Amino acid sequence: MSDLRHELLLEPDIVYLNHGSFGATPRPVFQVYQAWQLRMERQPVRFITQELFPALKRAREVLGAYLGAPVDDLVYIPNATFGLNLVARSLALHPGDEILTTDHEYGACNNVWQYVAEKTGASYIHQPIALPVTTAEEIVEQLWAGVNERTRVIYLSHITSPTALIMPVEAICRRAREAGIITVIDGAHAPGQIDLNLEAMAPDFYFGNCHKWLMSPKGAGFLYARPERQAMIEPLVVGWGWGRQRDLSFGSDFLDYTQYLGTNDLSAYLAVPAAVEFQTTHDWPAQRARCHALARQAMERIAELTGLPPIYPDIRFQPPGGDHHNFDKWSNPGHLPEVTFYQQMASAPLPIQKDLKSFKARLYDRHRVEVPCVQWQDRQFVRISIQAYNSEEDVDALLAALADELR
Repeated sequence: MSDLRHELLLEPDIVYLNHGSFGATPRPVFQVYQAWQLRMERQPVRFITQELFPALKRAREVLGAYLGAPVDDLVYIPNATFGLNLVARSLALHPGDEILTTDHEYGACNNVWQYVAEKTGASYIHQPIALPVTTAEEIVEQLWAGVNERTRVIYLSHITSPTALIMPVEAICRRAREAGIITVIDGAHAPGQIDLNLEAMAPDFYFGNCHKWLMSPKGAGFLYARPERQAMIEPLVVGWGWGRQRDLSFGSDFLDYTQYLGTNDLSAYLAVPAAVEFQTTHDWPAQRARCHALARQAMERIAELTGLPPIYPDIRFQPPGGDHHNFDKWSNPGHLPEVTFYQQMASAPLPIQKDLKSFKARLYDRHRVEVPCVQWQDRQFVRISIQAYNSEEDVDALLAALADELR
């Protein structure tokens, strides 16, 4: 068992390999979250009118330093789906305009764009990104093959949900900026799993979750907007921060429109600094490196079990019956590629199951392994999240469960 497992509130008899779905909050961070809630309840008027907004600014300062983003270009929001709604429904799209994305995107966010496209007459275009991936440059070129004179927005996940691919978003944002195309990046899985410098990356809009890999309480996300794009944002909820005579003002329309949506419990936002501190205290760069090595080992073992080639180029794979020219060049560790397309979350192909939901249920009911099984196009995957509380014994349990159910 990992030394950090005791710091989590997770049920002790579950092999929990699904951190990517909703995260899990450490005890000391959860205690800070509850302390903020108690502080509010003891004197709600004083807290909301005098203490809340200075505390929110301090929390934004901590998160901004963590993300490499100026504090006034960043605002807390409930979650990533909220962030996309805020951005997508603010854009002035017209009939004939195109929003370009990949075929690896998260279903709820696809729904947002489809809703906006139907209201505006724009088109939502899914550009295929082939598996297995090979180079970042090839991904950029595959995406760019879908760009034309009607492309107004490029939207994609920094780390995809079904296939857990780390996309080359900085290169895509740079090329889009040169072409005058707006970039909207879904960073739901990025903060806490990979290093970020949003100011250097320079997307027009970037939203993400703190409750996943940063391990804050549920209900904490963020939206970053480049200063020159902030005037495009319209409020989803009109409240005291809108109008000529505003009851609240935080220094810009962007913050006024988005920071305070009426009476709500914002304790999850205020606990984010505690999540950052927890990871700092526990040497998170070393934790992530260990988790990445364990994720890679899991991918190799699953490929050996199933005989199915991995979707990432740095996984060593020996197909049954001999060499395969697409993968034997990675069999020598000295020839591994420099670019890593996954970090702590990775997807491994599965043999096709007639009832994937039942297959997943059996992994949990019979083996107490919590792990998602994903249908992506005509392929199926098991998506593994390795967080600092996971251990090699967890991977052993997953492999034993897969071997039993696939048999």
